[in-house]
Amino acid sequence: MFIDSHCHINFPDLAANIEPLLANMAENKVTHALCVAVNLPELPSVLALAEAHANIFASVGVHPDYEDTPEPSVEQLVELAKHPRVVAIGETGLDYYRLQGDLEWQRERFRVHIRAAKQVGLPLIIHTRSSAADTIRILKEEGADEVGGVLHCFTETWEVAQAAMELGFYISISGIVTFKKAVELQAVARLVPLDRLLIETDSPYLAPVPYRGKQNQPAWVRHVGESIADLRGISVNQIADATTANFFKLFARAQK
Repeated sequence: MFIDSHCHINFPDLAANIEPLLANMAENKVTHALCVAVNLPELPSVLALAEAHANIFASVGVHPDYEDTPEPSVEQLVELAKHPRVVAIGETGLDYYRLQGDLEWQRERFRVHIRAAKQVGLPLIIHTRSSAADTIRILKEEGADEVGGVLHCFTETWEVAQAAMELGFYISISGIVTFKKAVELQAVARLVPLDRLLIETDSPYLAPVPYRGKQNQPAWVRHVGESIADLRGISVNQIADATTANFFKLFARAQK
């Protein structure tokens, strides 16, 4: 059994076909999925899916790529996180790849999320791209090790993975690991301890081989697990069991 630890199935194209999407999950032995929020205006669509389906969980947060969007406060995130289907704070973090210039607003938003997570005792879902040094620095400065979390869709070096794990964070691998040229990520996927590993699709993005270039969906997280198992020379059941156990350990509210 697999769990998709990070997807965006509230996005219109996926939400419009939610029943076939859920059926495909079941057919591929994907038991649960975490639908991750990217901004506040679209949060109701995330919560609605989690309310309607017992195997879908939700998060609350504002993605660092969303510049022209309502800015969250600590108090607002804390209040929204009281929803019983919310299991994490995020997606939050830093992205110096897509946006340029003075990004202090991004760093401040990141700090707001960490402070909210600490208040409610929920783990963080971290996005980091071309910003690893500042991401790790801010996690340390804000005491994010008190709640831990996950570096999702990991594409950084093994050294960054180690720094994150030292703070109590998990490493989540996406379909990128199935791409032929993703040699550095494949090396990381071989090294992450099984008790620190998660898998995800980041649907609708980054469909794994053999579906690369198509719209991604949670059912295809199975191919991520199979690829990692092949890289490590272990059974896919070991990957499935470990990542499922890790999901429920990290996102403890999902067990309730």
